[in-house]
Amino acid sequence: MSTHARRERLLLADLLEGAGPDAPTLCEGWTTRDLAAHLVVRERRADAAGGLVIPALAARLERVQKEFAAKPYDELLRLIRTGPPRFSPYALKQVDEAANTVEFYVHAEDVRRARPGWTPREPDPVLADALWTRLERMARALGRKSPVGLVLRRPDGRTAVAHRGAPVVTVTGEPGELVLFAFGRTSEARVETEGDKDAVARLLDADLGI
Repeated sequence: MSTHARRERLLLADLLEGAGPDAPTLCEGWTTRDLAAHLVVRERRADAAGGLVIPALAARLERVQKEFAAKPYDELLRLIRTGPPRFSPYALKQVDEAANTVEFYVHAEDVRRARPGWTPREPDPVLADALWTRLERMARALGRKSPVGLVLRRPDGRTAVAHRGAPVVTVTGEPGELVLFAFGRTSEARVETEGDKDAVARLLDADLGI
């Protein structure tokens, strides 16, 4: 049975394939090849992927990721489409859905929105609700570096408090756009901001995201 994570995985792989290995992404300093290597290492090299959250392992992660980036691009895409090996936690459907739906959505937009003339995806209400559910759970972690109070709001009025403080800036948009904003893609997310002008400027200059 298909899941949001599975569909986003295949869409991301298709976007990476269409862009080619040397295209820019919204991940600063990364080409599509670098992004593909990151995705593969994250799922297949737990010994190195810990460097994403543990500073002491960062050098190892960088080294392993460079090794994977040197592999043929087609091989990286095949590994992304194939998914994690059986022994990986990501091989469990529940873990894959919880951890990868947002991951793959954000990186798909990293590829899409780095290209001139990009257009938004057609809205998918079911995916939007799935992204919103995950954003609600992650909001505090994502907004912890906000220099001002931060409230994320859907057009229907539902809100998630990402950071308590004053003054408060409210960011309104569709769930997918709010996810991108909260993950630091502030300049590319199609959202509206409401609040004190200086507070909005401070928020937009901040380095958000985990």
